[in-house]
Amino acid sequence: MSSKPAGSAPKDTLLRVMAENAKPDQFPAGLTAEDIKRMYEGMILIRAYDERQKNLQRSGRIGFCVTSTGEEAVQVGTSHALEANDWVYPYYRQYGIMLYRGVPLNVLANHLYGNEGDLAKGRQMPAHYTHRDTHFVSSSSVIGTHLIHAAGTAMAAKYKKDPSVTVTYIGDGGTSSNDFHSAMTFAGVFKPPMVLFIVNNQYAISLPVAKQCGAETLHSKGVGYGVPAIRVDGNDVFAVYQASREAYARARAGEGPTLIELFTYRAGPHSSSDDPTRYRGNEAESWLSEDKDPIARARRYMQSLGIWTEAYENQVWEEARTRINLATSEAEATAEPSWDSLFEDVYAELPPALIRQRDELIEKESGFERQHEGEFPL
Repeated sequence: MSSKPAGSAPKDTLLRVMAENAKPDQFPAGLTAEDIKRMYEGMILIRAYDERQKNLQRSGRIGFCVTSTGEEAVQVGTSHALEANDWVYPYYRQYGIMLYRGVPLNVLANHLYGNEGDLAKGRQMPAHYTHRDTHFVSSSSVIGTHLIHAAGTAMAAKYKKDPSVTVTYIGDGGTSSNDFHSAMTFAGVFKPPMVLFIVNNQYAISLPVAKQCGAETLHSKGVGYGVPAIRVDGNDVFAVYQASREAYARARAGEGPTLIELFTYRAGPHSSSDDPTRYRGNEAESWLSEDKDPIARARRYMQSLGIWTEAYENQVWEEARTRINLATSEAEATAEPSWDSLFEDVYAELPPALIRQRDELIEKESGFERQHEGEFPL
């Protein structure tokens, strides 16, 4: 294999797969009709989940959420090529990878509520999802810190001759962080089997790329570190998949890391605490048009391939919303974590001082609840 990613595009172009002249016998990037449908259904599930969590937050039923509307192709395209033992180090907008890799919806819904079924036991803010069984590592609100952890995991795989690949994600603003520099320097020197995705959604909260970085393109930063890089249309799910598949193959073959810039757009707010109209007006509307929206583009492409119908579309949306509504309803009805769970996962055996503190807390809190029962309705 070449040390340069196949299909690398000049710095002023984007790798694309979807074309207007698609024919029924020309499936993209080695995919089957079943693959394409699964990817399309995955993007719809992510968007339907976003709709639900946004409505829950706005109605006061959860306190906070982060959505990824407009970035569904990033998550589905990169995860479709992953294998079971690969590691994922996300930032807070890649939870769709969990959904696509088969993590049950109730795992994500429980996390939104921070209930006793939450794998993080209510200790993380919403959007810091984690899932050990699929090697999905919890994100951090501190920008870029996970990149060096990803590099370390990939290096461990290299030492152990483990065929797994470590993938990690950072936004455009995160490429200005110290840890991006550290991770890229390490990757360029030691060649661990990792792929670093720059999700260029064009805004670091409210700061546009042009005001935070002087580089003409973000993938060009790979040159200085000695890391092969490519720039991809992040709203073309099949191009994202093709670039990811080739980068993962390079990593598994011992050819080292790849930097992939996925040019996309964050159509929603940075988080539920953000009002994006204050810094970009109605700009986002154009990115949800038939020509730019990743779901709409995939739908139109599937029509040209003869594998889409309106009945199929309605069924996919209905099934996605039904599953999500059921999961969130069950999560809402699940109790909060118990007080004694605060003392778990600290020591294998609790020392006497913590046992006394735990017992004192439980006694006081249970007494408080009995004394003030009914005074603090939800």
